[in-house]
This record gives sequence, structure tokens and C-alpha cells, in this order.
Amino acid sequence: MKHFMLLASVIVLAGCGEQATLPASAGIGANPTLPAPHSTLLPTMHIAPATGWALGAKPTPAPGLQVAAFAAGLVHPRWLYVLPNGDVLVAETNAPPKPQDSKGLAGVVEKVIMGRAGATVPSANRITLLRDTKGTGVADVKTIFLKGLNSPFGMALVGHDLYVADTDAVLKFAYTPGATAITTPGVKVVDLPAGPINHHWTKNILASPDGATLYATVGSNSNVGDNGLAAEAERAAIWKIDLRTGAHGVFAGGLRNPNGMGWEPVSGRLWTSVNERDEIGSDLVPDYMTSVAPGGFYGWPFSYYGQHVDSRVKNQRPDLVARALKPDYALGSHTASLGLTFAAGATALPPAFAEGAFVGQHGSWNRKPFAGYKVIFVPFRGGMPAGPPVDVLTGFLTPAGDAQGRPVGVTIDKAGGLLVADDVGNTVWRVTRANQ
Repeated sequence: MKHFMLLASVIVLAGCGEQATLPASAGIGANPTLPAPHSTLLPTMHIAPATGWALGAKPTPAPGLQVAAFAAGLVHPRWLYVLPNGDVLVAETNAPPKPQDSKGLAGVVEKVIMGRAGATVPSANRITLLRDTKGTGVADVKTIFLKGLNSPFGMALVGHDLYVADTDAVLKFAYTPGATAITTPGVKVVDLPAGPINHHWTKNILASPDGATLYATVGSNSNVGDNGLAAEAERAAIWKIDLRTGAHGVFAGGLRNPNGMGWEPVSGRLWTSVNERDEIGSDLVPDYMTSVAPGGFYGWPFSYYGQHVDSRVKNQRPDLVARALKPDYALGSHTASLGLTFAAGATALPPAFAEGAFVGQHGSWNRKPFAGYKVIFVPFRGGMPAGPPVDVLTGFLTPAGDAQGRPVGVTIDKAGGLLVADDVGNTVWRVTRANQ
């Protein structure tokens, strides 16, 4: 009881005091406002308790759009992939055991936070196939496609090979078009950084247009190098993996926690969405999306948003800070912008959504007031962001501050609709133009 009371006091104190002094819009766009850091004894903890959706409830679409459940009753669906025949793969997944991550009182507090936010559901460790055989926009076939995985996340089909990114390895499975299950064992292509800390466990993959290369996201092993830089070897990076040999190298680094990736259709450049660092105030640091320069360095942990030095980091590297690249577009502080997909092929949406990127914002736990908890659209022109974001799906938070859902992965289905994985609502939502 004494320990519980201490823990409760810590959480209450962390929820008091510090809060945003700037509007959420200040942390959005090509040139976000970056105030002075605001460090506190304890990080701000402002948690939206996960409740799930009441019967018949659903997110609120923007004017001109409608939303319906493509599939419900899933177990913590996080990431999506559409096969050429229109089948939708969904990774039902969560964090693996991480016995050395966030130990002591900080670890206890973090577990309480994650539990309230709906993030401690045991991982189903599987990929489920969803199929709409009637063209109604609702999946009427649901089968377990792959099971016995280890916190799977990213998926990519190259020819007849399906690649899956577990938390600790990229695996290759033989795929037969139209199959509703794969039962043959996978073959390991390459190990990915994991281990007993494995702080950012999600690993996404994206194939190059020619199918010769996989790009893999590997998040950092801490907030700002807290476990020492040796624990960050080849992390906070996007890898480039040769599918013929399995050889890999760091394509770009200094990316604290990259998740979504996509090929921008006009420029052909790789883009990623990145979650930035915590614990220097509600107004810092904006998450972002950016084109990824080969060999580029984006600051983490030594600096943020270009060359703004983070004084918390020991053993600074001025040489790396000097070449740190400024990201292309800020997505708001602590929005947890995870999902990213470009609008190419979104024919079931209005013309206003024809050119740009959809972003799934999982939502904040350490910002007052809340930020994120929605799906947005960033318009592009000529291969670059061109204007403020537009809300696509909102209503994931109740007026009382409870999380009915939390959007994660986003993708475009074969019929041109937008699919959204909701890991608290255990639903994949489908967005189309109204009266579609």
C-alpha cells in the first residue's frame, strides 16, 4: 500500500504544473515554433484512459467523408498492408517483453501509464487477413494468415515473397496469390536490433520500387541516449537491406523513432514519419515527416529539428550537430505521428485528397492539453508539403478525455478508400467520400 501511495503521488505530481503555452498549430508546418526547453523534475503525464468504442460509436469524419468499420473485433491492430488482389493484412501486435527497459520507479510509472493508455495488451503475435468479397467496404472473410511471430509490424510483398518485420528480424515467407493462410516456416533475412531493452520495438519495412532492396525503420533504445550510446548501435535509423545477400547498412540516422514510410509519387523520394523526444515540455519537440536523404543525419540524440542542441545528452558530438538536417514538415509536439501513406490511388476520396499524405496520430501521453488522437491529411504540391494539415478523422477522444480509439497505421485499399488501424478500438476503419 505504501508503494502504491508513493506511485499515485508521483503520477499526480507529474500531471500538475507544466503545460503548453503555445497553440498546437505552433508546432506544425515547415517552420514550427521552438521555444526554450522546459525541463521538470518529473515528465508531464497527461494520460487519456483507454475505454474503447461504445456499441455503434465511431470516429467523426471530415465534411464530405464517411467512415465505417472495415473489420472489428481485432486484437490491438497496429499496422496494415494491402496485397495486389485487395486482401488486407493487419498486424495484431504489441510490445515484446523488455526486462531491462525503464527499470526502477520510472519503469513502474511507465507501466501504469501504458496500462491506462491501453498499451499493455499481450501481443497476439499474428497477421490476420481481411477480405471484402462482396465489394461492400466491409471485410466478410477474416483468417489467421501468419501466427507464432514475435511482435510483427511491417510487411512488404516482393514478387511471390512476403517479408515481415518482427521486432528482432526480417523474415521471408513464400506467398501464393489468393492464399488465406501461410503455414510454411519463414526464412530469416537479417537480424534487427532488439535485446532486453528494445525501447522502441516497432520495425517497419518498405520495398524499393525495383524490389531489390528493403528499407527498415529501427527506433532508438531510449529517449535521449539514456542507456549510453553503445546501446544505440545501428538504432535511431533507417536501414537499407540487400534482399539478395541480406547485407545491410544505415541509410539515414539520427531519427529517434521512425515508423511510417512511403515513396512520394512526384519526386520518387523516400519519406518517413518520426516521433521526437520527450521530457522538455509540452511544446517540444514536434514530431515530423521528412524526405530522407541518403546518408543524412537528423540530429538524435544530440540535437533536434536541425541543430538545436539537447543539453541533456552527455558526450556531445558537435561534428554531427553541424550536419544535422532540418526535417521538412512538423506534425505537432507529442502527437505520436506513426502512420504515413501517400494519397496516390485514393479514388474513393474527394479530389481535395488527391495529392498529399495521410498521417495516423496515435496521440500524446505527456502533453497538456492532449495532442494528436486523429488522422490528418497534409496537402502536397510538386512533391513537397503545401499548406496546413486537414483533419480527416477525429472524435477518438471523448470530451472527458477518454480514448475511445487510437489511430496507428494508414493505407489506401485497392478500391481507393483510406484504411486506418485503431489499436484501442480494435477496429480497422474505412474512410470514403460521403454517400460512396
